[in-house]
Amino acid sequence: MNWETVIGLEVHAELSTSSKIFCGCSTAFGGEPNTRVCPVCAGFPGTLPKLNRAVVEYAVLVGLALNCEITRQCKFDRKNYFYPDLPKAYQVSQLYAPICRNGRLDVRADGEEKSIGIREIHMEEDAGKLIHDARSGKTFMDFNRCGVPLIEIVTHPDLRTAAQVIAYLEKLRETLLYLGVCDCKMQEGSLRADVNLSVRQAGSPPGTRTEMKNLNSFRAIARAIDYETKRQTEILREGGSVLQETRRWDDEKGFSYGMRSKENAPDYRYFPEPDLLPVEIDDAWLNALEKRLPELAHQKRERYVKDCGVSEKEAVIITAHKNVSDLFETLSELSGSPVESAHLVTGEIMRLLNQNNILPEELSPDARGLAFLVRLVSEGKINRNAYKETVEAVFVRGADPEKYIAENNLMMLADDEEAAVAVAAAVAAVLAENPGAKADYRAGKEKAFGFLMGQVMKKLGGSGNPDTARKSLKAALGE
Repeated sequence: MNWETVIGLEVHAELSTSSKIFCGCSTAFGGEPNTRVCPVCAGFPGTLPKLNRAVVEYAVLVGLALNCEITRQCKFDRKNYFYPDLPKAYQVSQLYAPICRNGRLDVRADGEEKSIGIREIHMEEDAGKLIHDARSGKTFMDFNRCGVPLIEIVTHPDLRTAAQVIAYLEKLRETLLYLGVCDCKMQEGSLRADVNLSVRQAGSPPGTRTEMKNLNSFRAIARAIDYETKRQTEILREGGSVLQETRRWDDEKGFSYGMRSKENAPDYRYFPEPDLLPVEIDDAWLNALEKRLPELAHQKRERYVKDCGVSEKEAVIITAHKNVSDLFETLSELSGSPVESAHLVTGEIMRLLNQNNILPEELSPDARGLAFLVRLVSEGKINRNAYKETVEAVFVRGADPEKYIAENNLMMLADDEEAAVAVAAAVAAVLAENPGAKADYRAGKEKAFGFLMGQVMKKLGGSGNPDTARKSLKAALGE
């Protein structure tokens, strides 16, 4: 049979507001357990929530970026369920009037363009965190995360493959980063994805779905989708029935297991939140938020290629993270050379990030110093080897580029009579010291020329002009 996978996603993004959604407690990650908690987010009886205006603004910005309709009068509902990390035994969320609806995100995957429908975006509060101690067998509760503002971005079941899911998540992640509403640190839980998946015969109605909760890496998501697709397909091939349930993915062992039966909306006994008034979004507020929309990653990519002369491949690398894009734009502006700035960011900067285990969000080099080096290499005042050496010194050790170049004699000799004499002397010395390589080159061995060039540049230190040295060496070899 021709089996088809049907996937819908629920992505939870913690918003980067300084305080929680219904109280003034800090949203900062970490901290001593249960130190960022007050009677409101701890669910004490008699307390009343107060809505954080910034949460609404962030949610609307995301909705606008994802081509959603903005609900002009949205409201909150209570979602009732008991779990140890939810002290109130209910979660304030939105079911009946979510803040955003009917959007889309266009992605490219599996060699084709695909539009993924966004069913809704709703605001809600996060729960706390359970910490399981394997040695004692006890479970501890940290309520610092209770009340941290979330938006949940829910797609239609428009996805069919793991590649489409990853393409969607990557573009959604970059959108949130460029909007500045979420830091998207999956390792800290600020971006989490639930995967709803079913398998059917092509053309048939969707089958029974399972939900895999809180997957926190793209690699884990792709592996979990492949595993669950195979598991359900095997059950259906053997004539069995898939159980509607919530499953947990064990990425280390490479399999999932059932946690509990999957609830539907009636199981949560939703009813309107009595302690919060509806939120009204008027034209003036919506227009002001539309003006705050920044240039997003895909728009930057188009501009970099069209207006800056950057290659498409480099534009993709540069815009993969907002911090990297910001660095490129600063370098381009200060140096006046966007193409050379792109080469630097996608080459040496990416290498140094990987080499020093620095995340893109931690990138904070001396942009002025790097722009100074871009100008020097663009103007032919330092050669490529000296350029790379100095870039590393600036990036890793915070060296002053002008001082470093002067102390290490890396400024290229000017193209004058004095420089020509110095280059000719270096060429003569190298040929005298390496008669074998000289003979090899004259016998037709091209590699010998590269060796001789390397020796000439070494003689000149970091100050040799490669073009001048190459011409002088070829002249000395009789060309």
